[in-house]
Formats: sequence, structure tokens, C-alpha cells
Amino acid sequence: MVRGTFKLMKSVNKSTILNKIRQCEPISRAEIAKLTGITPPTVSSIVKELMDEQLVEESILGASQGGRKPTMLLLNRNEHYVIGVDAGSDSIKACVSDLVGTILVRSELPIQPHTTIDSFLAILIQAIQLVIKELGTESSKVTGIGIAMHGVVEVATGTSLYSANSGLRNVQIKEVLEDIFDLQVIVENNSRAMALGEYWFGNYGTLKSFAVINIGRGVGSGIIEDGKLRYGAQDIAGEIGHMTISLDGEKCSCGNQGCFETFVTGDAIVRRAKKQLVDAPDDLTGEKVYEYALSGQKAYQKILEETGTLIGIGIVNLIHSVNPEKIVLGGGVMKSHEFLMPSIMATIQQRALTEKARKNTLITLSRVGDDATVLGAAALLLTKLF
Repeated sequence: MVRGTFKLMKSVNKSTILNKIRQCEPISRAEIAKLTGITPPTVSSIVKELMDEQLVEESILGASQGGRKPTMLLLNRNEHYVIGVDAGSDSIKACVSDLVGTILVRSELPIQPHTTIDSFLAILIQAIQLVIKELGTESSKVTGIGIAMHGVVEVATGTSLYSANSGLRNVQIKEVLEDIFDLQVIVENNSRAMALGEYWFGNYGTLKSFAVINIGRGVGSGIIEDGKLRYGAQDIAGEIGHMTISLDGEKCSCGNQGCFETFVTGDAIVRRAKKQLVDAPDDLTGEKVYEYALSGQKAYQKILEETGTLIGIGIVNLIHSVNPEKIVLGGGVMKSHEFLMPSIMATIQQRALTEKARKNTLITLSRVGDDATVLGAAALLLTKLF
């Protein structure tokens, strides 16, 4: 066994204390010592370092426990910022966030159909430049850029290997952006970034295992265990959109047949509605299916209820393979949640393997909402800090 050095122990303690402040603020030094098991003198010493680094600040006095009122600690919201970018299939959203996920400025630019690598990078750079410009003199406080990219990403090199939606391959995002902005750049798959955004900013408390499923134009998932993203041996952990649920199903964008994604995306819902409903309009969209269901049209309600059953089957497979404590559902399709959730929950109750899995797996809708992915991109930098 390799023995840890005093310096390593100190850095571990520093990270533990910083995270405890993040999770429990406002919190006193004494409470940090009590919750972490780190000695009070060590807590005080490390808190002083964190304050010198402008990561932590003192705030209001807490309730007295018999002596002087303790001084409470908070993360410093005004000295360290990060840029998060959600590089979607049809637009690029950028924001500047503080350490607790408050968005200070944002921008959004469209991506033209059939874009090239050069055009995509130009829009990406412009979206980042817009938020930096709007931040003004505060831009010197930006410590890095996180990019959430749809498709397959090689995290180590910050390369977008392939995106089914745009068709772009081998886009050297990290290399290009670091050269232009002279800041650290981290690139991640958009669904994993979304999971990170939910985990960091959704106020879910401490969970050992946590999964997010993003259902929109595609289906992706991110899995977090012990506070860290899970990648798997070949970096494809969480690709539940491409698990096969029908050998005779439709061909998927990945080339396989019967993928989960071909049953539950917005486009899949439209295809099923047009197949089942003879009076479905030619210009039907997923949004219109939801509108018709809201207006009381039973046929469209049934389409969404069937979709809920199919989503439930995918969730059951995730429960049986990963068994997370909590599963968060987000993405455009889940905006129809009032029609989807009853079928989702009923399917889990019918199909989950054990009573504990049926009762104890917590299923909830996204708390962070449409900003989960862009904030998750920002959190890619915060995970390095914390």
C-alpha cells in the first residue's frame, strides 16, 4: 500500500471541508469539524487558507450553543466564475456561473443545418466571446470553460469524436478553445454534463448513486457514483438510448435496430402518432402531440401514455443494471410529464425485479430544468476545484 503524504492528507481535508461548506452553507467551523471528523484546529487552519484564496467568506453569526455565537461560512460568490456551454444540435447556449450555479450572463446562437467543423467552431467561439464581453471587467475572474457536447466525446483530449445529429467528426474543441481563450477547457458528453448539473445544483442531498436520463431528440444518461461521473471501461457507461429493446425495431441513428431511442424521442412519438391516427396532420410535431393531449384529445393522450410505458421499460433496465438510489428525468419529452409519469411509475411497479427496487428507487423530474446541461458544463470546472 502506498502511504499518503502529509501534503496529500492536507489536500484531501481541504477538499472535504470545501465540499462540506458547499453542501451545508451557512455552516460554522465547529459544525464542519463535527460532521467531517477533522480536528477543529485543522478546520480553522484550512478555512483560513480557503479565505485567503477567496473561495470562502464569513457571513452572519449562527445560533449560540452555550458560548459565543459562531461565525458562519459561505462560498465566496464574487471572486471565481466559470463558463458553461451547451453545444446542442441546433443551437449553442453559453453562460457564466458563480460557484453555486447562479447564472450571471448568458448567450444563445443558432447552428445552421449541415454545418461544417469550421462553422461550428466559429459559432462556439462567438457564443463564449459574447458572455465574456457582457461580463466586462469581471471577466478576469473566469477560471475555465466547460463544454457539453452532444454525441461521443473523448474527454482526455477534449475531442468530439462523432455526433449523429450534426454528422461532425473529430472536432478538436479543447485544443482550439484553449489556444484562443488561454483558459482551461473541459469537454464532456451533454447527458453526462446534465447529470452533473442536476447533482450539483438540484439540492438532492448526499446520494451514493444517482442517474439522470435526458429524453429529447435523442436519449442519453449520466451516472454518478460517490459524487463522480461514471464512464465505464470504454467511456460509454450510461448510453441507455442505444440498448436494444426490440430485435425487429426501427433502425437507429447508431446503425443498430430497435434501440430504446427509436421508441421514446420526440420524433418517435410523432411517428407512432402518424401510424396509429389516420387524421394526424402532416406537420405534426412532438410539441403539437402534447398540445392536443392537453386540449383533451384522448387519442393523443393515449400516445403519450404508451410512451410513458416504453420509458418505464428503459428505466427498469437501468434499475436492473445500475440500481441507482435516485433517477432524474429531463429533456424536452418530459415536458409532457403529466401524461407520461403515471405510466412510467406503473411500469416500474409491474416490472422491477424486487419489492425494494420498486419501493425504494426514487424517480423524479429535473429540478434544474432547461439550464441543467449548461450548468453541468460549468460544474465540470468546479469538480476540479472541489
